[in-house]
Amino acid sequence: MSRFYRYRLPPWARNCLIIIEKCTLPILIFQLIRTLFFPTTLDVVLLGLLVLLFIAFHQRWI
Repeated sequence: MSRFYRYRLPPWARNCLIIIEKCTLPILIFQLIRTLFFPTTLDVVLLGLLVLLFIAFHQRWI
């Protein structure tokens, strides 16, 4: 089983990952506030995906 190493990626892909990693928390907070005030099924699903993405970046799975 080969592991995923972000440093093996081309520089443009690595930069995209870094930008997504930095933007995940503000988008997550905005989506949490939006879901608290206007809960819809799509908002809850999107919030769950953002939480999983944030955890993946935080745990260095990505």
